[in-house]
Amino acid sequence: MSPDQNEKARHAVVAAVQLPSVSDVEFAASLAELRDLAKTLGYKVMHTFTQKRTAFDASAYFGVGKREEIRDYVTAAESEGDAVEAVLVDHEISPSQARNLENEVGADVMDRTMVILEIFHRNARSRAARAQVEIARLAYMAPRLRELAKLAGPQGRQRSGTGGRGAGESHTELDRRKIRDRIAELQQEIDAMEVERKTQRARRQNRQGGANVALVGYTNAGKSTLMRALTGSEVLVANKLFATLDTTVRTLHPESIPRVLVSDTVGFIKNLPHGLVASFKTTLDEALDAALLLHVIDASDPGFERQIDVTDHVLAEIGADDVPRIRVFNKIDQVNGGGDAAAQAEHEAALRAKYPDCIVMSARRPDDVARLHRAIVAFFQRDLVEDELFLPWSAQQLRKDIYAHCEVVGERHDEAGAFFSVRGESEALERLKDQFAQAARELQ
Repeated sequence: MSPDQNEKARHAVVAAVQLPSVSDVEFAASLAELRDLAKTLGYKVMHTFTQKRTAFDASAYFGVGKREEIRDYVTAAESEGDAVEAVLVDHEISPSQARNLENEVGADVMDRTMVILEIFHRNARSRAARAQVEIARLAYMAPRLRELAKLAGPQGRQRSGTGGRGAGESHTELDRRKIRDRIAELQQEIDAMEVERKTQRARRQNRQGGANVALVGYTNAGKSTLMRALTGSEVLVANKLFATLDTTVRTLHPESIPRVLVSDTVGFIKNLPHGLVASFKTTLDEALDAALLLHVIDASDPGFERQIDVTDHVLAEIGADDVPRIRVFNKIDQVNGGGDAAAQAEHEAALRAKYPDCIVMSARRPDDVARLHRAIVAFFQRDLVEDELFLPWSAQQLRKDIYAHCEVVGERHDEAGAFFSVRGESEALERLKDQFAQAARELQ
């Protein structure tokens, strides 16, 4: 059972400054996203505080009046037995801003980056994902040690060297050195795991050719549901942000010629911390290795265009922007909350007009999934060649290899053996010809 199922919901408030360069629509979408992040982390958001400013307050993010308003709310909530455990700020703020804001409002402060890091920490399952998240968390904590030292008072100040600490090295400097050493150690582990991952990917590609599809897109766009529908596999499906962190690879079902591998990747989000983009590049390498990307978009989200921009930006950042892709507008059945067929039809028509080559669908409708399946198979069959393979009667045990790697469109026989009219990848056909010739020689 997951931690959020075991824990009683904790109370939090969301707070953000709207700068002049941010539109009301963008601001509202970002706040809604932070509330969803809070829910994923197990918080119940009790209230939202906003303030329009030309710049963040250098000392404590908000202006004095808004800080007092938040403090009054926190105090009143505590007196009513609904203590506010955290103020979630919709920006990455400096350590000193966080410390000063905590002191003034009387509750812990978590900025957007810290919230995302904590979610990644909870959801990471594989050894690689855990190591990547730990690096990002350590990199986030390193510059904040000075503020922790200030809170610690004289204990954070310089002392004479003892034990593993150099002469005159402070606790803060020691902690920073430990963080650097730990990051280096974790990076070595990740590098070793990456060598193993590349070897595994190379083996898969040698067996399968280049028929690899990667699902990419904004978090909670329905990638895992679509993965399950396309492959028939039991992958985690949850209506939460970042429910999937580890890459999952499964075979497209029903199987096709060529056999296609489908991988699900970590979701993207606006203002994803750069440390996480870098640390999760190994996970996103599935997108780089893919011959085709399925860019999954939540058609029911009014802010889907912003989400498209975020995904395109991250793909460009990791060098995957030139990989062929199909835009898949998922969740069309949830437009206007679902059940409004006219609204769905109107929205679908608008999407097709703006994105002519897109697929509009619901991963919960078998006919839609079958249509996407055909599009994927057609993409990989566009370069198939037609040929004829001869298999002598003495080597008929190899028939299974023909059907495993080719689409058999015809078969004829004579006294020497069987002739198969096939469609397949040219490399696969050449391997089969060599294999059959070798078998014929051995049987002579």
